[in-house]
Amino acid sequence: MLVHLVAFKYKPEVDEARRARHRAALAGLDVIDGVLELKVGADVMHLSRSYDLGLLVKFRDRAALEAYATDPRHVPVAQEGVALAAHIVSVDFEA
Repeated sequence: MLVHLVAFKYKPEVDEARRARHRAALAGLDVIDGVLELKVGADVMHLSRSYDLGLLVKFRDRAALEAYATDPRHVPVAQEGVALAAHIVSVDFEA
């Protein structure tokens, strides 16, 4: 299994409505083949080091992650995340 973690730090001008739409769009990606589990949520701690949104996706294997990256349902959601975020970090690891 491969775990994909992404954290988004939104631009200051991104309002809560746009953030909520982004969360919903990310949550809808759980239908993509190879996704075993998908969790998305807004930060609750609001620490100086915190990011605004976290995404955790568990994939069957690396091939499933690679297919997800180019899936036409994922690409526009990823592009929206890039447009909304001042900074994005990710890590992928085997579990």
